[in-house]
Amino acid sequence: MGAHKNRLLLKIGLYFIILFHKVKVTLNTSVTSTISPASLQPYFDFNVQRNITVTVGQTGFLNCRVERLGDKDVSFIRKKDLHILTAGTLTYTSDQRFTVLRRENPSMWTLQIKYPQISDSGTYECQINTEPKMSLSYTFNVVELKAQILGPNDLYVKSGSQIIINCKLTQGPHDLGSILWYKGNEIVDTSIQQNSISQINNKKYHDRISIETDWSDGLKSTLTIKRAIQSDTGNYTCVPTIAKSSSVWVQVISGEHPAAMQHNSAPSLLFVFSDSRRHNCQKSSFVKKLIYFRTVGIYVILMVFVAILQQLPSLVLIQNRFNSR
Repeated sequence: MGAHKNRLLLKIGLYFIILFHKVKVTLNTSVTSTISPASLQPYFDFNVQRNITVTVGQTGFLNCRVERLGDKDVSFIRKKDLHILTAGTLTYTSDQRFTVLRRENPSMWTLQIKYPQISDSGTYECQINTEPKMSLSYTFNVVELKAQILGPNDLYVKSGSQIIINCKLTQGPHDLGSILWYKGNEIVDTSIQQNSISQINNKKYHDRISIETDWSDGLKSTLTIKRAIQSDTGNYTCVPTIAKSSSVWVQVISGEHPAAMQHNSAPSLLFVFSDSRRHNCQKSSFVKKLIYFRTVGIYVILMVFVAILQQLPSLVLIQNRFNSR
């Protein structure tokens, strides 16, 4: 009886062992079939900026975030000539402006482009060397900006009046930087002594020079000089941090100068040289030269014609002698 019971327990134990093994195999097979090779592939994080605009000379960054990279490599390709710029952490171009940066985030790969030019604009790709290759495109725009000083290139200002020069920058990246003002080669500093105190007609004035900057509509900087004096004459240049500069010549004139100034009844006037008058003067000078050269040409033609007439009898005589032979 005891032996029979032991055999029964042994059979039951073997049955549970076999059953447990089958269940384990079934579970492993199920898990293996659920995790397919495709689900283990790297993938791009599309939550990055892929349309980048910079100005000429402003360093550009193309950020590529790759998750679950594993043993694969990330490369950056320039699409227009299919040139491999970087692969992994190595650079494959002699152009040292292109480098790859690794941030604290191990999944982030950044292509850095220093001193970009207009010719660097175009499409770039971040690639993963899977089969088939995976790629993410970026549009890189390099624009050239130039500041604009509103008004003519030459300002003629009456002594004691107010000078107002507006410099504007409207296009480009979101961050337009700032604007500095220069008079000649020296920066316009609103804290210098010549700004703090000026003396006109034995009266002292404070804070003659001021600069105001407005970012509400692009970038605008206004240079204001109150009670203009002779020493304010010079070339004024606005120099943006991300754009080409623009200049204007200011001439402070004592007394009236009707040939070069426009008159206005408003107080603190800014007298401006007339562009139309300058154009008319240039046009008048050109017409005078044209009339002069036309007169000289007609005179030369007449002289040649008279010379031919004077020689005509001799030519007829020679012709007759030749015919008589």
